[in-house]
Order: sequence, then C-alpha cells, then structure tokens
Amino acid sequence: MPIKNKPLIIEPALALLEYNSIAAGIQCGDAMVKRSVLSIIHAGTVQPGRFLILIGGEVAEVEEALKAGLEVAPDTVRDHVFLPGVHQDVVRALSGGRKPVIQESLGILETSSVPSAILVADAGIKGAEVDLIEVRLADGLDGKGIVLFSGKVSNIEAALELAGAKLKPGQLIRSVVIPQIHEDMTDLLQMNIRFASHMGWDHA
Repeated sequence: MPIKNKPLIIEPALALLEYNSIAAGIQCGDAMVKRSVLSIIHAGTVQPGRFLILIGGEVAEVEEALKAGLEVAPDTVRDHVFLPGVHQDVVRALSGGRKPVIQESLGILETSSVPSAILVADAGIKGAEVDLIEVRLADGLDGKGIVLFSGKVSNIEAALELAGAKLKPGQLIRSVVIPQIHEDMTDLLQMNIRFASHMGWDHA
C-alpha cells in the first residue's frame, strides 16, 4: 500500500498530473495507486476547478503509475510532468520552502499550468548556477505557476533560456529578468508573493 499524507522527501522520481475534471482526477488517482507501490501521493483540488495528483517513489513505479493516470481519462489531462531525477531544491520548493535571500538579480517564469512550472523549476536549477527562491502554484494564480530564480544576470538568463526550451507552445506566459532588484521589492517577495497577504485579506 502507498504511504499517504507524508511530507515531501527526496525521491528518485516525481510526477504530477493536472486534470480539468475533479471526478476524473479522483478516478485516475485510484487507478494509479492500484497500479504501483508509491512512497508519496498527494492529491486534491486547486483553483480554478482542477485536480492535481503528485506522486513520488522509485523510477519504474512512478512511471507505471503515470501511465495509469494518463490512460484512464486522457481527455481530462490538462498537463503532466515526469522527473526521474528531480532536483532536491524543487522538492523543497514544493514542500513550501523558500530561499531566505534573493541575491543580486531576479528571474521569473510564469507558466500556464502547475506541471509546466515544476518542469521549468527543475530545468533551471539543474542547468545554471542560480538559486531557486520559490515555486507558487495554482491557488490564487488562476491555475498558473510562478517560478523565481536569483543570482547573476547571466546565470539567470541561462536558466530561463534552458527552462523555456522545455515548454510546449502556449505554456510560457512570460519570462522576465530584473537586474539588481530593489530591496523593497525583495523584502515583499520574501514575505509572500500573494497581494492579499500584505493587505490582511488572506486568512487561510
């Protein structure tokens, strides 16, 4: 039986599927855990009315579960990602962790889906000497993903180029490099990127 509701830990492989049907997502999640023995499974709804399933474990098991998740209701799969050697900083970011300091400059990738944001986070941190500051996903973002990198401008540009090359047409909403970001903006971003939290509107 899979181990459920555990904190994210570093695993050999990670996969995430995004469904545009909640009912189908639950059905596919059931098929996935019946197909494979997984170390991690997290599933639930996100805005706007989508269903996410995150799994982790041995590469072969995750790959087999992913196949099941794609086969049961293929017309409802909005996007998915499979990372057989996921970077530990991506795992940290998905667990809600963030780097405490933004160094020098900031790179931002805005994607149209949760899986594509995880994909670019992994590609950027593996391909260039940058820090992965934060990954924000779906809720409060109309289902989009935001990935923040920091470091030298040249390294950020390399990370964004490598990451952007991994995306399919339509998945990249915007790619931005901000040289020498102002410390006031840095302070705000390091507290929380959600505007509502700064205004006292976010009580979740």
